[in-house]
Amino acid sequence: MKLIPQLAIVACLFGAASVQAQDPNFPHLVTTGYGEVVAKPDMAQFSVKVTETTMNAEQAKAAVDKVVTAFTAQLKATGVNAQHISSSNLYLAPQYHYPKSGQPELVGYRASRSVTVEVDDVANLNQYLDVALANGINQVDNVQLKVRDEAKYQQQARMAAIEDAKLKARSIAKGFKRNLGGVWRIDYNTMNPQPVMMRAMSMNEKVSASDTYQDATLVIRDRVDVIYKLAE
Repeated sequence: MKLIPQLAIVACLFGAASVQAQDPNFPHLVTTGYGEVVAKPDMAQFSVKVTETTMNAEQAKAAVDKVVTAFTAQLKATGVNAQHISSSNLYLAPQYHYPKSGQPELVGYRASRSVTVEVDDVANLNQYLDVALANGINQVDNVQLKVRDEAKYQQQARMAAIEDAKLKARSIAKGFKRNLGGVWRIDYNTMNPQPVMMRAMSMNEKVSASDTYQDATLVIRDRVDVIYKLAE
């Protein structure tokens, strides 16, 4: 019966030894470099939704289908590529009123559909949102501002992170009156840029002017972890 705790202790000791074996057994310096680049968004993606409630399920479906059809047709007429427009399947659900006493009462059917649009030029974003409003769309779920040449900005952020790691290592070593040796280990994982998100809004609210979107910025960040040997 005593073998189980003894084996557990041995396993823990072995695990601890394995972790320690990963650390360098020579004088070293660990540093992390950070880099970021601010880019001006030139593309966008937005999702809008139309929701209708009627007493008849077929009428609710027909109402949202009509809005989606009109909206997508108008987008194509303004020059949006059909491949940049995608619409969701119909969501249809009965709506009930729950009185304090008695059985639930059916008060209608709610239907909804969403449309997602890729915008090649952020300058056209506000125009497309106006088209949505004019065609009966009643909710904006989200607006994402993006940058077209993402790889270029990611490379700039990466190089800035590398230079930051080098600068920190040299500064710290100098402060302790030590000399840097070579790089012993580099750990790197790409940090994906986060699109600028605008809040969801009702189409009854005034859509912001196009300058609001064009003045926004997108920050692309990166980091690198480096272990340097310290010269003897």
